[in-house]
Amino acid sequence: MPTAPRPTAPAPAPPAAPSLTERRKAETQLEIARAAAALFAERGRAVTADDIARAAGVAPRTFYRYFRTKEDAVAPLLAVGVRQWLADLRRLAAEADDRPVRDVLEQAARQALTPSDERAAEALRWTRGLLRVMRDDPALRAVWHRVHHDSEEGLIPVLAGMTDGGPAEVRLAAAAANTAMRVAVETWAADDASEARADDPAELVVRGMRALTAGLPGLDRRRT
Repeated sequence: MPTAPRPTAPAPAPPAAPSLTERRKAETQLEIARAAAALFAERGRAVTADDIARAAGVAPRTFYRYFRTKEDAVAPLLAVGVRQWLADLRRLAAEADDRPVRDVLEQAARQALTPSDERAAEALRWTRGLLRVMRDDPALRAVWHRVHHDSEEGLIPVLAGMTDGGPAEVRLAAAAANTAMRVAVETWAADDASEARADDPAELVVRGMRALTAGLPGLDRRRT
């Protein structure tokens, strides 16, 4: 008897546009995160929540309305690149072409680590400074790993809509792609060369992704 076609999961719907209130909240959080990143890069663990609030031009109670700890304040900035990567991946996945999933992943990762404007370049520089400080700050490292855990979870439904792999294969692909992104940025940040002379993080992530995803099922083709 002929086998029934394997059911496929529907492509993930695009996220709903945030409300004006949500956008204002996100912008306030990002402003506080920028102030926190600059202070951590300059002073390390000596920074206090009051220092961050003052630098961001908000009251301490406003700071604690958004963040539980001083380390939590950097999460929105660290998540900027992650959100851009997922947004690029969703957009590229929606295009009607037959490129392999691996190629789409690489293109999205390269775009996420190639700043499109000065503000994006500044966010990447601040991330580099934070990662250098994190080597001696377990609390900051915990925030970084939490951001990447969320990134991996966000990748799963996107990849599920692009491939015909089962749940285990999709989770493995998401973990491999996310690890390639994290390791590339960490390697770039740890390079003692000047920012201008350090390896390009976009090239590092492509090399890492090719190594980590080689042989994974489903990434050499698109769902039909």
